[in-house]
Amino acid sequence: MYTIYIIRHGETDNNKKRVLQGRSNLPLNEEGVRQAEKARDFFDGNEIIFDKIYSSPLIRAIRTAEIITGDAAPFILDDQLLEMDYGPYEGCSLLDPPKEIIEFFSDFVNNPAPEGMENLSDLVARMGRFMESLVDRLVESPNDESDKTILISTHAIAMKGILEHLTPQSHGSYWNKHIANCAVYKTTLSDGKFTVPVEVLD
Repeated sequence: MYTIYIIRHGETDNNKKRVLQGRSNLPLNEEGVRQAEKARDFFDGNEIIFDKIYSSPLIRAIRTAEIITGDAAPFILDDQLLEMDYGPYEGCSLLDPPKEIIEFFSDFVNNPAPEGMENLSDLVARMGRFMESLVDRLVESPNDESDKTILISTHAIAMKGILEHLTPQSHGSYWNKHIANCAVYKTTLSDGKFTVPVEVLD
């Protein structure tokens, strides 16, 4: 059995300003560092040691994982873990958003993404491909004891895409759920199947 923890990165200045940052490559701010340190303390306190880390290539996700794990485990960057592509809405302020953004964010399930933005169905498919590729990698070496505990460091909407993929019966309920900076979900993989994720740190 493999244990997989999925974490959203710590806070950035754009998070604090409530700006859609998507693929923008911003670092953690001081609060974001503290949040990652709190997550590290949670894992250390529960004697959780990671054997491998998968991360979005954006610095805020990388730095979050680095603070948590140090140099203790192999680190793999994967573009599939990038945040949702907001297209022309990258950098849009959520304090005074355009009408189409208000409509989309008010009901993700029934309102399609505005033109130029990545569709949620495409995002879930992308996250699904990542998770299934993870299964393939682990199944290739079923007797390898070096990959038993895994950390995935990613972004809020991307993380919701993973949760939706792993929980088809949610029917989109994760889209409207708030996922805080450095929130952590846990799932296990056994016999090629994932368990329903549970939140272990909010």
